[in-house]
Amino acid sequence: MTLRESEQELDESASSLDKNTDLTARETLQIFARTTYFFKFFKARIAAKLGFITLEHTFRLLIIPWPLKIIVDHVILGQPIPANGSGFPGYLGFVMPYLSTLGVTELMLWMLTLGVLMVVLFGMTPNRATGRHANGAYTGAAAGSLGNATAVLADGHDTATRTENAANSAASEMGGIFGILDFKVHLRLSQSLNHLLRTQLAQHIKALPLETLDDQRIGDNVYRVLYDSTSATGIYEAMTMGIYSGILMVALTLYIMFTSFGNAPEVIVVGILVGPVTFLFVVPFARMTRRRSQASRASGSNTTSNIEEGMSNVLAVQSLGGNKREGERFSQASAESFKRFRSETLIKLITGRFGSLAFLTGQIIFFIVMAGYVIDGTYTAGDYFVVFYYFFVLSAVFYSFGFLYTELQSFIAGLRRVFFLLDLPTENTSTGIELPKIQNGIRLSNVDLTYPDGREALRKVNLSAKVGEIIALVGPTGAGKTSLAYLIPRFLRPSSGEIFADDYDLSKVKVESLRSQTSYVFQETQLFSESIAHNIRYGNNKATNQEIERAALIAGAHDFISKLPDGYETNLGTVTSKLSVGQKQRIAIARGLLRESQILILDEPTSALDPETESYLIDALHEAAKDKLVIIIAHRLSTIVHSDRIYFLEDGEIKESGSHSQLMNLPEGQYKNYVAMQTSSG
Repeated sequence: MTLRESEQELDESASSLDKNTDLTARETLQIFARTTYFFKFFKARIAAKLGFITLEHTFRLLIIPWPLKIIVDHVILGQPIPANGSGFPGYLGFVMPYLSTLGVTELMLWMLTLGVLMVVLFGMTPNRATGRHANGAYTGAAAGSLGNATAVLADGHDTATRTENAANSAASEMGGIFGILDFKVHLRLSQSLNHLLRTQLAQHIKALPLETLDDQRIGDNVYRVLYDSTSATGIYEAMTMGIYSGILMVALTLYIMFTSFGNAPEVIVVGILVGPVTFLFVVPFARMTRRRSQASRASGSNTTSNIEEGMSNVLAVQSLGGNKREGERFSQASAESFKRFRSETLIKLITGRFGSLAFLTGQIIFFIVMAGYVIDGTYTAGDYFVVFYYFFVLSAVFYSFGFLYTELQSFIAGLRRVFFLLDLPTENTSTGIELPKIQNGIRLSNVDLTYPDGREALRKVNLSAKVGEIIALVGPTGAGKTSLAYLIPRFLRPSSGEIFADDYDLSKVKVESLRSQTSYVFQETQLFSESIAHNIRYGNNKATNQEIERAALIAGAHDFISKLPDGYETNLGTVTSKLSVGQKQRIAIARGLLRESQILILDEPTSALDPETESYLIDALHEAAKDKLVIIIAHRLSTIVHSDRIYFLEDGEIKESGSHSQLMNLPEGQYKNYVAMQTSSG
C-alpha cells in the first residue's frame, strides 16, 4: 500500500460518511471564503485589531527607521542635518529645521526621548516590521533571532495541543500600552470565534438524525468540535496579521522607497520577486501538506475514539480480560498518530527550507547592490541601514505571501472536517403543522421501514393505540419492536406508509410539537452528570420537589435515593458507577413519568427491577394510563400480561394482536408459543 492510499484509508476510517478526502484548489478557496463568513459576527473587534495593526506599522515604518539614519550620519559621523530636510521623507519636513540647529548631545537626547516614548507606547523588541506566516510565526531571519523554536516547544508539537492553543491564540506586534490593548482584543476575538464555531458544531451534531449519528464515531466528533474547529483562528490570523498586515507594510514601504530611495529600483524589484519565487518553490508541496494534515487529524481522532470506546466499555474490558488487548490497541493508535504528525512536520520542514532559498537569495543580491551604491557615494552609511530595514520588510512580507497558500492547507484540512459535519442535513423539527394535544391516539397504516444500509426492519405494519390504553410490543430479539417505537416520536421516518396522531399525518406536523407530547424511556439508561433531582426534572423544568419525589416514589426510586448522603441533590457524576442498573433505570422511569406528555414509551422498563418494584411500577402505569397512551416494549410476561392490547412482532411483521387472554386462546398461536417458551425456560 502506498503512503497516499494509507492516508486515504486512515482519513476515511475517522467517519464512515466522510469518503471524499481530497480537495481541489477551487474547493480549498471555497473553504477559505466560507470561513470568512463567521468574521461578520465580530466586525467591531476585527476593526479594532486592524486599527492596532495600522497604528503599529504606520509608526514603525514611517518613523522608526529615520532615527537610525540620524544616529549614524549625524551623531556618530557628525554630518550636519540639512535644514531643508534633504534625504528625509517629506512628512518629516516640519521638524527638520529644528533638528538642524541641535548639537550632537542634544540630538542624541532627543533620539533617546523618542526611544523611551516608543518603549512606553509600542514596546521595543526586535521582531517589529517583519513578515509573518499564516499562523502568525515570524519569517526569515527574524524567526531564528526571536527564539521562535523555544516558543513552539513550550506550546507543544502535537496537532491536538497546537489546535487547543489556537483556540486561545493571541499576539500583538506591539509591546507597551498599545500592545496590552491589542493583545486583549486579539485574545477575546480568538476565543469568541472558536466558541461560536464549537457551539454551532456541537448543536448541529445533536440535531443530526439517528441514522446519521449511528455512522459517526463519538471520539471523532469530539475531535472535530474541540480541535479541528480551531483552524478558523489560523484563517483569521492569516487575513489580519498576514494579508492585511502585509499589504499595509508593502504600501508604506513602497511609498518610502519610491519617494526617498528612487535611485535603487533594483532593491524594490528584488524584494518583490522574493514572493513569486517563494511561491513557485513551495506550491508543489501544498497538496502534500493538506493531505498530511488530514491524515494527522484523522489519526488523532482515531486515538480520541479509542479512548472513548475503552472508557465506555471498561467493565466489559475488565471482565473479559481485555486490558492487555485494549492497551495494545490504544498503543497502536497513539503510535500511528505520532507517525502521521511526523510525516506532516517533515513536509513542513522541507517546504520551509525550499522557501528560505528565495528569501536568502534576495538578501545576497541586496547586499551586493547596496554595497555598490554606498561605495560610489549614491547613499550614505545611514541610508544603508534605512534601506536594509525597508528591504527586509518588503522581502519578508512577500516571502510570507509566497508561503501563504501552502501554509493555509493545514487549516483548510481541519475546517474541511468541520464543514463536512455542518453540511450533514439535520432534522427539520420546527416546520409543519402545530400538533394539538393528542386526544385519541396513534395509528400506523401499512408502514415499512428500511434502514439506509438496506436492512428491512418493518413490513406492512398496521397498529392502533389509544389514549387511556397500555399497549405492549412483544417478540423475540430483532423483531423490530424498538424500531416501531422509534417511529412514533419520529426518531425514525417510515420508508412508506402513514402514521397518524388523531387525524394528523405525522409527516406534516411540526416534530417539536409531537415530541413535546412524548416521553421515551430508553432501554439503555441515559443520565446526566447532574443531581438526581435535575435528572428527574429534565423533561419538566417547572416540577416542584414534591412532584419529583412523587414520580420517584411511583418508579420505586424514592427509598434508595433518600438513603444517599445528599439525597436528591446527589451528583450522579460522582456516584453513577455505584448505582445499580436497576436504580439508574428507576431514575429514568421517574423522569419519564414526571414529564407532562400524552404518550409514554418505555423500552424494557422492568428488565432490571425486582418483582416487588415491578409490580409497583405496573400499578403506577395503569394509573398513568388513565390520561396517557402507555407503550411498553418488554419480554417479561409479568410486565405485559395486564396490557390492554399486545402486538406480537416477528421478522419485522405484526403476526398477532389482542389481549393476553385472547392471544393465549389462539390455537397454535405464535404469542402462545412465545409465552410457553418463556415459562419453560423460567
